[in-house]
Amino acid sequence: MPAFALRTTLRRAIPATIVALSLCLVEPAIAACDSPIASSHLVTPGVLQMSTNPTLPPQQYVTSDGELEGLNVDLGRDIAKQLCLKPEFIRMDMPPMIPALKTGRFDMINTGLFYTDERSKMFYMVPYAQQALSVYTTPSSPLKITRFEDLAGLRIGVEISTYQEKHARAISDEMVRRGLKPIQFFTFTTVTDTQAALRAGQIDAAINIDETAADLAQRGLVKIWLHGLYGTDITMAFRDRAVAEAAANALNRLKANGDYDRLFAKYRMTPLQTGTFAIRGSGPG
Repeated sequence: MPAFALRTTLRRAIPATIVALSLCLVEPAIAACDSPIASSHLVTPGVLQMSTNPTLPPQQYVTSDGELEGLNVDLGRDIAKQLCLKPEFIRMDMPPMIPALKTGRFDMINTGLFYTDERSKMFYMVPYAQQALSVYTTPSSPLKITRFEDLAGLRIGVEISTYQEKHARAISDEMVRRGLKPIQFFTFTTVTDTQAALRAGQIDAAINIDETAADLAQRGLVKIWLHGLYGTDITMAFRDRAVAEAAANALNRLKANGDYDRLFAKYRMTPLQTGTFAIRGSGPG
C-alpha cells in the first residue's frame, strides 16, 4: 500500500476506533446503573428534568462562561447521578413554573421553593434546606430600617409569585389593621430586574432571601438592614410521588456519604435541621 494511502486509512480509522472505545467504556457504566424509577414516572425516559431560574446566587446562577452553577444545580446533578438519570435543566422565570409542573412539562421544580401547606397539596414536596428573608437598600440610601414596620408606606420590590411576596403582603395587611400605612409593592420577574429598579430609584428597598441579599451585599451593591426574618424550609417540588420518594432517598444517601454537607459548606447555605429527607404533606389529592 502506498504511504499516502496508508496515512489516509489511518486518519479515517483512528477517530472511529476512539469512538468505538469510548462507547465500550460508557455502555458498561450505563448498563451497571439501573434507575429505581420506572420510565412511566418520568417526562422523558432516562432523564431527570428540572426547572430553574438561574438569577439567585448562590442557589442557582449563570457564570461568566454561560454555565449553570449553584447549590441547587450541583444538588440536582448529584440526585440525578444517584438515580442513574441524566440531569437536564430547563431555564424559566418563577411565575410559570408551578403551572408548567402541573401540566407535566418537567419532573421537578429545583429553585428552593418555600414550603407552605397550600403548596404541599399541589405537589409532592421534599424539604432539603432552610431560608429566611432579608430587607435591603442601596448602600447610599438615607433610610434607616430597624424593623419590618419601618417599611410602612415605602415602595418595596419583590419577586412576583414567591413566598417572600405572599408573606410580605400578609405582614403588610396586618400592619394596616394596626393603623400603619400599607407597603407599596412593586413586583418583578427576577432579582436582576428588582436590583435595576432599586438602582434607578424606582423603589425604596427590596426583599429577598438571605443568601441572595448576602451575595449582593458582598459585591457592594446593597446594604442589608434586616435578615433572618420569617425563616422556613425550602423544598424540591415533584409532580410524581415515585420520583419524589426516589429523590428523597437519594438525598439521604448524599447526607450519609458527606456530599450534602460539603455542598452546603461550599455555598454557605443552611442545611435542613431534621435527620432524614422525606415527602412532607399529603400531596395532590
